[in-house]
Amino acid sequence: MRIFLYIASIVIANVVTASFAPLVFGNFIVPMGTVFIGATFIFRDLVQQHYGRLNAYKVIAVALLISALTSWLLGDTLWIVFASAITFIFSETFDTEVFTRLKGSFQKKVLVSGTVGGIIDSGLFVIIGLSPLGANFLPWALVSYAILGQAVVKTVMQLLGFLVLKSLRCV
Repeated sequence: MRIFLYIASIVIANVVTASFAPLVFGNFIVPMGTVFIGATFIFRDLVQQHYGRLNAYKVIAVALLISALTSWLLGDTLWIVFASAITFIFSETFDTEVFTRLKGSFQKKVLVSGTVGGIIDSGLFVIIGLSPLGANFLPWALVSYAILGQAVVKTVMQLLGFLVLKSLRCV
């Protein structure tokens, strides 16, 4: 079930991002799928906790392929698919390694590793995929707002998701 939830949250994030216009709050731009990305880090941590680090990397590899295929089938350009894949590799690796090395409670490990993963995910995708270096969807003047908006939403959604899982006694 953990693996299914992890992969499903990634696919849902891709579908929602492709289906709905981004939220805009002043200069802050947040793709709608961002609300599901925070959940992916929680589910990845649950996969790692249950199956171990090595198996978590195997699941991440499968999830990467499914994510890239979903993105491409939804009509994303090859540049966006590439940016998404590179971002996925780095953010999931950082989440995995921070979770592995951090001492303390499961809750602390989930919140810290997911926050790190979310910040890396936000920064890399906006710069590689959306900035003038990538698909040129955003001018440089809006890049920092897009990164900050996504990082904040991912962190908040991760915290809310963790609280829901905790209340359901899943963690």
